[in-house]
Amino acid sequence: MISFNYENDFKLPNEIKISEWITSVIKSENCKEDDINYVFCNDDYLHKLNVDFLNHDTLTDIISFDYSVGKTLQGDIFISTERVDENAKDFEVSFQEELHRVIIHGILHYCGYKDKTEIDAKQMRNKENFYLNTLK
Repeated sequence: MISFNYENDFKLPNEIKISEWITSVIKSENCKEDDINYVFCNDDYLHKLNVDFLNHDTLTDIISFDYSVGKTLQGDIFISTERVDENAKDFEVSFQEELHRVIIHGILHYCGYKDKTEIDAKQMRNKENFYLNTLK
């Protein structure tokens, strides 16, 4: 089950559509959906998690805590809507497009995709683009 939680004033306007999209991506990747919690928050909230749990004193747009067992996906995905907004401006895309990219990025990590090397990052970006096109 996918749930959306809010620690700031942001509200996802189309929860059902996004939830169905995430479910379809999980199925397309031959994985099984368990409890996946999205938490939308601000930079300060996510920065504190980054420092406290990952020892990274930096701002980021997403942190995911993966509790998956094999191909059964479960975890908590925290997204800073402030950072998404800034990144959308930097990349010259809409807030919505960047938000959707980050939402699916977390799921693709749970599905086993990495992004630390240039080759892995390219594969991740290709998957993101593919699935972004399925949302429209």
